[in-house]
Amino acid sequence: MAVYLVSAFVLLTQCQAVPFDYLSPSNSSLTEGLQMEVGENNNTSEQFLFSTQPPGTTRRTPQTIIIGVRKGGTRALLEMLDIHPNIAVAATEVHFFDWDENYIKGIEWYRSLMPYSFENQITIEKTPGYFTSLQAPERIHSMNSSIKLLLILRDPTERVISDYTQVYYNRLENRKPVQPFEGIVIKNGALNTKYKAIQRSLYDVHMERWLKYFNLNQIHIVDGNTLIKKPLTELQKVERFLNLPPRIVSSNFYFNQTKGFYCIRSDGRERCLHESKGRPHPVVNETVLEQLYNHFREHNHRFYQMVNQSFEWH
Repeated sequence: MAVYLVSAFVLLTQCQAVPFDYLSPSNSSLTEGLQMEVGENNNTSEQFLFSTQPPGTTRRTPQTIIIGVRKGGTRALLEMLDIHPNIAVAATEVHFFDWDENYIKGIEWYRSLMPYSFENQITIEKTPGYFTSLQAPERIHSMNSSIKLLLILRDPTERVISDYTQVYYNRLENRKPVQPFEGIVIKNGALNTKYKAIQRSLYDVHMERWLKYFNLNQIHIVDGNTLIKKPLTELQKVERFLNLPPRIVSSNFYFNQTKGFYCIRSDGRERCLHESKGRPHPVVNETVLEQLYNHFREHNHRFYQMVNQSFEWH
């Protein structure tokens, strides 16, 4: 059973192999909790309220980590993988390997924030900031040099626009001033390559650091563009990569016409990603789009060569 333990903020629970008595939320809170979303940059790990430890379980450091990329589809990937009974997922982004203030707390602090899991389960944590972190590759390697890593990527230009969109709505909600996309991406008539969202989409630059510490066969790349259109195809690849028995099936997904993306169905329950996911993107000037495509094109080809895999990116 994927015991999806509940924090004060989060959704969670899958119940296939664990007795229902051991699930911490009540039925009423479960339905509500499944609609909630963990804040991507809000480290609330130390506020968790865990249930009593189920017999036969323990907290373990992850055997697999979703290392990124930000706005690549990491939340969707994690929630879809939670369908699998042999996977136990951490409730929120821990930011252990990329934030110094957390890393100095030590590995036992990190382990204490993992979910209880059975011996036959794989513990998975996801923090999108790891992929672009300068320190994360070496730190994760020091913890477990044989760990398996999941990296979900999407078209770099689409990712930049999605990154901007998230910040845009966050600023609106906090009543802060906002700028149009073109006003940030273009400076003095040229592409603003110092813009962090653009730098995060230089996949080859970041991948080079990871390949200094891990073999390519330890890193599975999930196609984020395919995941949102054909989730089962990508998830079956992940099952094989993790050497898990095939348990995720087509009936676990249904297309929500209102939201415009696939939602999850398991154990007789349905849930969709938080409303902050799938927000409408701004209409971007065609000339600006071409500048972005041209900027990323060489980086994309270099990345394809690094990973022996190509994608249908601009």
